[in-house]
Amino acid sequence: MPFGEIVCGAPGSGKSTYCYGKHQLFTALNRPISVVNLDPANDNILYPCAIDVSSLITLQDAMNEHGLGPNGGMLYCMEYLEANVDWLEDRLNELGKDAYVLFDIPGQVELSTNHDSLKRIVAKLIKIGFRLAAVHLCDAHYVTDASKYISVLLLSLRTMLHLELPHINVLSKIDLIAQYGDLDFNLDFYTEVQDLSYLENALTAATPRYAALNMALVSLIEDFSLVGFETLAVEDKNSMLHLARAIDRATGYVFIPLPDTKPPPGAIDDPDVSSAVRPNTYSLLSTAAGPMRDFGSNVQDVQERWVDAREQYDAHEKAQWRREGEISREEAVKKNNLKIRERNTPNSRAVDS
Repeated sequence: MPFGEIVCGAPGSGKSTYCYGKHQLFTALNRPISVVNLDPANDNILYPCAIDVSSLITLQDAMNEHGLGPNGGMLYCMEYLEANVDWLEDRLNELGKDAYVLFDIPGQVELSTNHDSLKRIVAKLIKIGFRLAAVHLCDAHYVTDASKYISVLLLSLRTMLHLELPHINVLSKIDLIAQYGDLDFNLDFYTEVQDLSYLENALTAATPRYAALNMALVSLIEDFSLVGFETLAVEDKNSMLHLARAIDRATGYVFIPLPDTKPPPGAIDDPDVSSAVRPNTYSLLSTAAGPMRDFGSNVQDVQERWVDAREQYDAHEKAQWRREGEISREEAVKKNNLKIRERNTPNSRAVDS
């Protein structure tokens, strides 16, 4: 059973950077991953691309052929991909039944909020066996302005309702948030979407004519009570690992045993069945579904790391890196000295002769 992520978000939210960072992380963890570019306008792909929609259609070709603008051309490209979804399915089958795939979709938000082509493509992927989650990236600097924060909440809510997938909303570039000024509230107010009535003063001061409309939008968001956010600093290993665990829980990947996992004593095992479809007999459901205890699960730690005490954390990390480098060099010297002693021992010389 293949797993995957629909990586969506507005332009500049960091989708391609996230895909590149996750590819690097999973490669370092020896965990298989493939990235599929579904953006026909992306001609500067950062990551190793397993499948590129540009080999089927490009935005420029659609614009030239039909006299469309960028927005209309992008919608046409997605409709063309939907009509030729077998092309995508054939190439996904080549990745294997245990593949983990990131689908990097275009930044045009209509595709994930209103237009039906992407939704039908996702439905087709689910029908052929993919277990998917939507990972919706939002630039973290929007939380520094009340009106922008409300707009992000509405965008996230609309995306959740339209795609109808297990959904992870992410405040990306959290490591840059301090550059945009002080927050009116602690970070957990924004990630947990707490009592939004506290934003009334800021919203009314910015747009006094629309005070009633602002509060109606706030009530709409609170009535659904669906939106919440994880945080992401793509260059921080702990942040990436935390988000990966959250996504694995959303897709169900966390409940699938690794291929080399040995069954407990007395368990019935069929070696002919792949790990992705084997029943979850080796994992502890209560452990996997319980609260996460890693860095990032507590938003107060994230705020301390990136807002309140970033300089101190940076200095501590640099000291740790230096220490790790020194330990690595010491181990390399010890191994080299051991090899020299082994070559110089009498028994070693006798064997060599």
